[in-house]
Amino acid sequence: MPAVDLVDETFVVADRRALADVVADPEQWRRWWPDLELAVFMDRGLDGIRWSASGAWVGSVEIWLEEVGDGVLLHHYARLDPVDPATGRARPLPTDHRGWRRAARARQARARAWKRSVWELKDRLEAGRRPGEPRPAP
Repeated sequence: MPAVDLVDETFVVADRRALADVVADPEQWRRWWPDLELAVFMDRGLDGIRWSASGAWVGSVEIWLEEVGDGVLLHHYARLDPVDPATGRARPLPTDHRGWRRAARARQARARAWKRSVWELKDRLEAGRRPGEPRPAP
């Protein structure tokens, strides 16, 4: 199991094309995951993107966009392990309590950073829409 194994779902009342355009922007990736170098290994267009990750962490990151009602359920997955600077490969965390604590802190930090990012995106794309109201027509 990776040291960081995150799964998140956020409902965004927006057009899937608008959300897919944001997800496809490499500048956005750098804001969302500044310590990762991402390489697209599966571009699914309106359905999202899957990346291979390297840098401070190694593994995979994915965003899947599922159209639901008048919005999109944005699924986010991150499966990452720390990198051994000597080899550039995944370094397993120690299996003692210190290793588990480090993994828990890393998961929590990534989860919080992602939620801040996705809520900012949600606020931007839903601007002007009152809670409970349907998405305005384009």
